[in-house]
Amino acid sequence: MAKERINKEKKTLRNKFRFSIFNDTTHEELFVFRANGLMMLLSILLSIIFIVLSVTILISYTPLREFIPGYPDAQTRREIVQNALKLDSLEKTVKLWDFQLNNIQRIATGQPPLELEDITMKQDTASSEGIRGTISKEDSLLRLEVMKQEQFNIGSETNRVNQIEGLHFFPPVKGIVSDGFNLATNHPYIDIAAPANSVISTVLDGTVIMAAWTDETGFTIQVQHSNDLISIYKHNSKLLKRTGDKVKAGAAIALVGNTGSLSTGYHLHFELWYKGTAVDPSKYINF
Repeated sequence: MAKERINKEKKTLRNKFRFSIFNDTTHEELFVFRANGLMMLLSILLSIIFIVLSVTILISYTPLREFIPGYPDAQTRREIVQNALKLDSLEKTVKLWDFQLNNIQRIATGQPPLELEDITMKQDTASSEGIRGTISKEDSLLRLEVMKQEQFNIGSETNRVNQIEGLHFFPPVKGIVSDGFNLATNHPYIDIAAPANSVISTVLDGTVIMAAWTDETGFTIQVQHSNDLISIYKHNSKLLKRTGDKVKAGAAIALVGNTGSLSTGYHLHFELWYKGTAVDPSKYINF
């Protein structure tokens, strides 16, 4: 019986199957897939592997991973590092108070006061080895990233909280991002390659606060929006608005050009600033 069952299964794998899709109205065959049982199983297995790998890559290398329950978003990670830095600052303050109290007690008893430099050097030497063992590499890299991002912030602590995710931005121009936003390389903006004289649109409603020529950036226009947002458009071939003009989201304000000594081709140099902090436009605008 076992041998007959094995032979029956082998025969089933050798049988040919056909998978077809028909138009329900005309009964026209739109798609057909023919394969034997073994090929059918292999195709299903490869399809499952492909789907699993695609979902894994999509979650690992895209912002979709932030939708996983328990995974902290960028804002939460930034707040964690900021709280850690505040804690370090408070610890140093408490130690300084202890040092001053100790000196007062020494002076009251006729002993010479301690030097702050000596105390600092001893603490740094003793703590440096302990810190190396307690702070992980990932934590150090995250601290460095946050510190680099904070160097462009000219506002207060409360201004660092990003609250612009809910706004609907209009794409300034149709093109390809040739150079992305990167604070680490002192590039707090993006460059969008586009055909010459392509129409540039404002990303939100606002007021033109600057429309002029500079030797480095050519024809430049800046728009002040609500929520302490400012958008900047540089290297234009022509400006279509003047300072003080009111503009609506999507309104034409300039044409793509190659003006200014810093320009190396036809493109739009686009900056987005929120409360004095440069932010990555690609997080909010689909280019």
